[in-house]
Amino acid sequence: MAILKNKDIEKMSIKEREEKIKDLKMELLKERINIGKGGKNKIKEIKKTIARLLTFNRQKNSALQNVSKLPKPKGSGQLNKPVETK
Repeated sequence: MAILKNKDIEKMSIKEREEKIKDLKMELLKERINIGKGGKNKIKEIKKTIARLLTFNRQKNSALQNVSKLPKPKGSGQLNKPVETK
């Protein structure tokens, strides 16, 4: 369940990623309890998947913030008024 490919993650919405992160954190907790049974590789896999999901969320959030910070084009909503000189 822990292995997710990038193309699968890209198709998910941010809310779906958040839910998946919660599920994986619960699975990670269970695996840590069962570490005596030789689950070290699975723990490593789960951690990598959580990190990948968080990275995609950060990239999407920063992309959305950058779009809102773009400067408005000249003349948008403003009248061209002559500058008064003294």
